Amino acid sequence: MTTVDTQSSLDAVIREYSFPDVHVGASEEDSPWVPFKPNTFIRHLAFDVRHNIYANVLWVKQGGMLGRHRHRGRVFGYTLEGSWRYLEYDWVARTGSYVQESPGATHTLVSDQGMKTVFWLNGSLEFYDDADILLETLDVFWFVNHYLSHCREHGLPINQKLFV
Repeated sequence: MTTVDTQSSLDAVIREYSFPDVHVGASEEDSPWVPFKPNTFIRHLAFDVRHNIYANVLWVKQGGMLGRHRHRGRVFGYTLEGSWRYLEYDWVARTGSYVQESPGATHTLVSDQGMKTVFWLNGSLEFYDDADILLETLDVFWFVNHYLSHCREHGLPINQKLFV
């Protein structure tokens, strides 16, 4: 019986076909805080245009409301600071809380004192008014444009590491 060195062939395949590991530092030079909604900012962390996946930190300063929205894909969140909740649910996400959302539900994010949460989003994000009229649809390309427009407007370098 012959033995095959699977580890070295696997390593070779990984070297040739995988994406490089990425590090996005804590500095705003790596990813600035970009205004999103009133009193709300986003720090973009990753854009995967092949799969319509994007990651960011949502910062609601001093409390505020994001608006009624629906996700068309799964969302994962981890609260770094402060607290937030959805008006439609009875739980509160506090520092250290993990949230997993299924696609389809409509909810309204509120933070009474402010918060920072890392979100990993899949698919589009739709914002609605009180009459259930669709106001806007955001997807990975919207968020890429959000980041690029801010950087270009303020003469900031584009961090290519964000495009995974």
